[in-house]
Amino acid sequence: MPSLPLLIIKTGSTHAHIRERLGDFDDWIAAGLREGGAATVQSHDAQADGLPAPPEQFAGVVLTGSHSMVSEREPWSEALVPWLQAAVEAGTPVLGICYGHQLLAHALGGEVSHHPDGVEIGTVTVERHPVSADDPLLGGLPARFPAQAVHWQSVRSLPANAVLLAGSAHEAHHAFRVGDRAWGVQFHPEFSDEALRAYLDGLGDVLAKEGLDATEIAGSLAPTPEAASVLPRFARLVLSA
Repeated sequence: MPSLPLLIIKTGSTHAHIRERLGDFDDWIAAGLREGGAATVQSHDAQADGLPAPPEQFAGVVLTGSHSMVSEREPWSEALVPWLQAAVEAGTPVLGICYGHQLLAHALGGEVSHHPDGVEIGTVTVERHPVSADDPLLGGLPARFPAQAVHWQSVRSLPANAVLLAGSAHEAHHAFRVGDRAWGVQFHPEFSDEALRAYLDGLGDVLAKEGLDATEIAGSLAPTPEAASVLPRFARLVLSA
């Protein structure tokens, strides 16, 4: 029998000018999953098309980032909450990225809101906690690794049964796991430094209001191969199950 597909739940899109040149969030994620050996990857737009098929029809699920905010409780987003709860309960591997990380935490009982210190943006250093040493997804990464990040909101409190895996100087909750097969990462394994630089090109005025210099941040961007490896790692984990 053919293997089940991996599902990308698209919770938003990048800006049109970035999409035209570099592709969209689901394109970047699909490339990483295929690098890990995923043969069949499907994308489902949750904002436009409502709920996807039941989670048991997929080998694994990745939730993208979004320009929306989890705390706004948009109907399409809240509709995903019981779907995610069912996926985790069924043991379907789940990986939430940025908005997806926050939505997964919200669905499982955590709290999401604006970070009190404002935006975290740029190539940041993520540090794994010792408990993550034997984590199936993150355990093989260096103890400290660079990752691309851009977020105003964050998981302010984790679900009660979550294991905190990694943080940064700005963001305590950069990665968590619930059970054996559900992960959230605040950083962006799918983002290249080129993609984040394109974001910074349009954020000069917004960041200046927070006392940040977009040009300076763009100049310090760097490749993040260790963070990028999370997507092929997830695909291999799913395929080996």
